[in-house]
Amino acid sequence: MITIAVIGAGAVGSYYGALLARAGHDVRFLLRRDLETVHKDGLRIHSPQGDFHLPTVTAYASPAEIGPVDWVICSLKATALDSARDLIAPCLGPETKVVALMNGYGLERQFAEWFGPERVFGAMAFVCINRGDPGVVHHLDYGRVSIGHVQDDPGKLEKLHALFASSGIDVVSAPNLLYARWEKLGWNIPFNGLSVAAGGLGTATILADPLLRATAERAMREVVAAGNADLAASGSDTRLDIEEIVERLFALTATMGEYRTSMVIDYLSGRELEVEAILREPSHRAAILGVSVPTIDALYALVRAAEFRRRGLITPLTP
Repeated sequence: MITIAVIGAGAVGSYYGALLARAGHDVRFLLRRDLETVHKDGLRIHSPQGDFHLPTVTAYASPAEIGPVDWVICSLKATALDSARDLIAPCLGPETKVVALMNGYGLERQFAEWFGPERVFGAMAFVCINRGDPGVVHHLDYGRVSIGHVQDDPGKLEKLHALFASSGIDVVSAPNLLYARWEKLGWNIPFNGLSVAAGGLGTATILADPLLRATAERAMREVVAAGNADLAASGSDTRLDIEEIVERLFALTATMGEYRTSMVIDYLSGRELEVEAILREPSHRAAILGVSVPTIDALYALVRAAEFRRRGLITPLTP
């Protein structure tokens, strides 16, 4: 039996952790808001692939209670990255592997500095999912996870692939970790960015408006251009296919209905936005590489301003 700690058991962490637990792995969740409810009622997953209920869930309020495990899956928000080291460290043994199941660019670099690159992986979830009441997750569609290893070690990556596959998770080993990160940013930057920059919109509204749709496509093409420049700079021969990416990601988004992105949910709920990890870091990397990304830069400026308004750092006009 494989032991797994899920650090950051929001919608994504709870969903994939529940799939791993259902498959018989020893999954230990770090919970705060939902801890009492989950201890009492378990964890419920509502999904078009079949609802299921874990009546007994191993969950703790502190990582010290979890103890050393074989795998740590960190699915914190990028805004909580500064706390990740202290939350993960008590769960590490000599052979523990760490998976950053998070959105954003450059996250694994920080994990590698803390824990050593040989044990660090990245995982990108292409999933429509939201939290419900405490102890309840609504899986709406999709669920593929694209994975990579910091050192692009195929032997190590195969172990993570086997773990996810053993739980029925649709898992794909990416050509390399950098490729997987930019592929996910191809969706996150245009749709997370526009959902907030336009004032709080769902994906169907973005697609239905010709100007917003065109803006999303421009941003997506800029992501691919920056990603390919980054891949080239890293010495990789792998490239993202710009036309395939645009066609596939828009087709997927068209099936989602009026989906609320994770960033717009945080925006509407008054929570801190992952603006730096999802928008600023890719924009900064593009600038270093000499790639012009004006649409991404504009989205970053607008979403950053929305975040500053929320924090009271800038004052909007009043009538």
